[in-house]
Amino acid sequence: MKGVIVAAGYGTRFLPATKTVPKELLPLVDTPSLQFIIDEFTASGVDEILVISSRRKKALEDYLDREIELELALERAGKRDLLARIAPPRAHVFIVHQQEMRGTGHALLCARPFIGDEPFVVAYPDDLHFGNPPLTAQLIRTYRETGCCVLASIHDPPDLSRYGVLKLAQDGIHVEDMVEKPAPGTEPSREVSIGRYLFTPDVFPLLEEGWKAHTGGEYYHLYALRRLMAQGKVVHTRVEGKRIDTGEPSGYLEAILEYALTRDDLRVPLERWISRHVGFFDGT
Repeated sequence: MKGVIVAAGYGTRFLPATKTVPKELLPLVDTPSLQFIIDEFTASGVDEILVISSRRKKALEDYLDREIELELALERAGKRDLLARIAPPRAHVFIVHQQEMRGTGHALLCARPFIGDEPFVVAYPDDLHFGNPPLTAQLIRTYRETGCCVLASIHDPPDLSRYGVLKLAQDGIHVEDMVEKPAPGTEPSREVSIGRYLFTPDVFPLLEEGWKAHTGGEYYHLYALRRLMAQGKVVHTRVEGKRIDTGEPSGYLEAILEYALTRDDLRVPLERWISRHVGFFDGT
């Protein structure tokens, strides 16, 4: 199984930081979002990863490379724990540039030569997952059971109008359609897509077909996905574990706090700080 990380966007919600720092490198405390996705992939057995980036994001490429001078300095100082933290990924990581920001469908077409005729997992560093088994492993398991494209989903989150809501077949597994940001009361189900996918290679001819008919603006993969849905080739799997959305500043702040609470070295001082400011938070 191969993995694709879509990381070419401008990250405008996080300006001015993302003027020079790729959004994918903004850290949860000390670990960039990109690293969490790579770790999830490798923990799930994905050992070939393509990062779809852009020419503006040299820092991202530097992050994925070795830093020999720093490694030598840490080794001389005997700081083996820090040396392990900057070790290169256990997977083979490749980078391709999306020459123009033309949307996710166009970005996935950039991955076609890398993928060939194999299934592949797609992740966006906006969406992080913590749990066991890892989310990618859950998608792979469902693919092996069904042979279909797989959408990761969650059930009945707050404010369904923020999501792509799934219309499910009678078996409750196959997906017939996805309604983006439906008006309240019009949702076809309470199951929503969270933007993590496992695609079979037959998505590519449909992406090409949609791209040829595309008339302008950003091109998304929903056209190809709907064609596959019509053929009965798309299922969903409800995610086990904790999902964190870092796509906007408020969610990113929550993600930092959520992650800090999972770490023994950070949980106690964070809880102590919160206890000192309880009156501030409740208005007293």
